[in-house]
Amino acid sequence: MWGGRFSVKPAELMQAINVSIGFDRRLAPQDLAGSRAHAAMLAAVGVISAADEAAIQGGLDAIEAEIRGGAFPYRDEFEDIHMNIEARLRELIGPAAGRLHTARSRNDQVALDVRLWVREACDRTVLQLAALQRALLAQAEAHADAVMPGFTHLQPAQPVTFGHHLMAYVEMFGRDAGRFTDARTRMNESPLGAAALAGSPFPIDRRRTAAELGFDRPTANSMDSVAARDFALEALAAAAICATHLSRLAEEIVIWTTPQFGFIKLSDAFTTGSSIMPQKRNPDAAELVRAKAGRISGALTALMMVMKGLPLTYSKDMQEDKLPLFEAFDALDLALAAMAGMAADLTPDRARMAEAAASGFSTATDLADWLVRALDLPFREAHHITGAVVKQAEALGLDLPSMPLAEMQAIEPRITADVYEVLTPEASVASRTSYGGAAPAQVRAQVQLWKDRLK
Repeated sequence: MWGGRFSVKPAELMQAINVSIGFDRRLAPQDLAGSRAHAAMLAAVGVISAADEAAIQGGLDAIEAEIRGGAFPYRDEFEDIHMNIEARLRELIGPAAGRLHTARSRNDQVALDVRLWVREACDRTVLQLAALQRALLAQAEAHADAVMPGFTHLQPAQPVTFGHHLMAYVEMFGRDAGRFTDARTRMNESPLGAAALAGSPFPIDRRRTAAELGFDRPTANSMDSVAARDFALEALAAAAICATHLSRLAEEIVIWTTPQFGFIKLSDAFTTGSSIMPQKRNPDAAELVRAKAGRISGALTALMMVMKGLPLTYSKDMQEDKLPLFEAFDALDLALAAMAGMAADLTPDRARMAEAAASGFSTATDLADWLVRALDLPFREAHHITGAVVKQAEALGLDLPSMPLAEMQAIEPRITADVYEVLTPEASVASRTSYGGAAPAQVRAQVQLWKDRLK
């Protein structure tokens, strides 16, 4: 493609480090879409003839058919997807193919292709997140009143419900969807027509190609157009945050399925066995989702390191932007699908969760709140009294609902039998009626709100 300046082929080692067709062939659909829009625009503004445009469009259609049919001749000698398609176009239609590259460069071409690919990845991820949220909503609605322990520091803190716990992840994944949507909005500008870095002397219509490719507008600065990869970094940042949320839920599934917790069960569909221990049922799907977070966060770091020292505008370093993107979104696609499958598959053990919710003096805060309401004590004083009651209950080997009234009155004489109305996990959960609280009615209201949003 640059034979006019060079007389000797690249060294074999140079070819090995330079070639990218092994991975950027995934951009073929985007490259074809950009070429179609560019050819139509060039013909519309009179830069190429209608006959040449027709030949180019026909050749691009033939190439697309070859790619779809697995017959396209990818060749390392042509280095990347752009030159492979252009070379094949020349073989199919002859000299007219050479007119397609008028008023563009591989710099704006690849910037366009990657932007189109990332935009599609963001759209796909938002749909996957919605599917995961729906699976969680179904479980949350069915178990809005299933009492379980809520934890801080992985220690029993206060009773909540299984539905309330799952709704926390619905909120997290909702924000993840928002981040992908926001990133998509910002990236939805077309760099096509920026050419190598300075724009084009031809009378091109960048607004036309932008509209044809579904962009809101063309990018405003030709140098930024080819140099920028922050749209990819932003998408990877959203992916890394999303993967972190997936990993947290995966970790909880791993914990909940242990015999020590026994809060949920996964079916054979999402567990594996052991080659030596016949009793094992391993939550491998959750563990692998947990591991994907490292790969996805690593992809973000990798691309940030590629970009951090690059002067404007394009450097060949930026060829390395694609593998982190492809690998991260491949991993995220799989992790989201697996988590949606597990969310629909899991079966909670309501009795076991309720039993655990009653342990660890989980209603101690309810006792303190009762002292504030019933005895008009300052909360700090109520906190101190409750701590003393918990200490005595622990010494007696009792939980709070089983504490004799006399034992509590020895610490605070004004405590009455009415206190027992707030000391069960069920009573604790039912009392949490503030907006966003754990009360079943609040959980069901939030479930309905999200179901309406996701319609």
